[in-house]
Amino acid sequence: MVFTVILRLLAAAASLYMLLLIARIILTWFPTALEGRPLQLLGSATDPYLNLFRGIPLLSSGSMDFSPLAALAVMSVATQILSTAANYGRISVGLVLALVLRAGWSIFAFFFGFLGLAMTARLVAYLAGWNSLHPVWRVVDALINPVMFRLNRAIYRDRIVNFRQGLLTGIIILFGLWILGGILVGVLTGLLGRLPF
Repeated sequence: MVFTVILRLLAAAASLYMLLLIARIILTWFPTALEGRPLQLLGSATDPYLNLFRGIPLLSSGSMDFSPLAALAVMSVATQILSTAANYGRISVGLVLALVLRAGWSIFAFFFGFLGLAMTARLVAYLAGWNSLHPVWRVVDALINPVMFRLNRAIYRDRIVNFRQGLLTGIIILFGLWILGGILVGVLTGLLGRLPF
């Protein structure tokens, strides 16, 4: 009974900390908003944890930094583990592995979905004949072109494809990976969650 209460308190604390992390991440989008004592306290409470993920090279690609997503995913897994242990009075290795797998997949699913939507928007703009030199499309191109070229190279090898075909191929592959990965992760987490140990 006492153990369950402690686990619930820890789960509540982890949830609260996760809300603080989300607030801190959102405030980084507005650099001038980080002035004042309360916001400095928020930064001093959350930055040490966020800095653990900022140094991982795999989580940053050019101007994109996915380290906040990884930090939130890890905190989410910890919160779910504590909540599950509090509700059932125990936790299994299989359930922990299922939660970790689901959190890891959520990062990749976001990445695939985001790039797929960006490529779809770019394809619509291309087909509509909108100005490709507009600053918005230049930013979108900077995000999607490295991924699109790698995907097209894997599919077409050394053949040259036009921009429209490259976008269509990238969209199909990314959304295909998003759907198939979601199904596979769902099946695996179901199997892992049933493990008795």
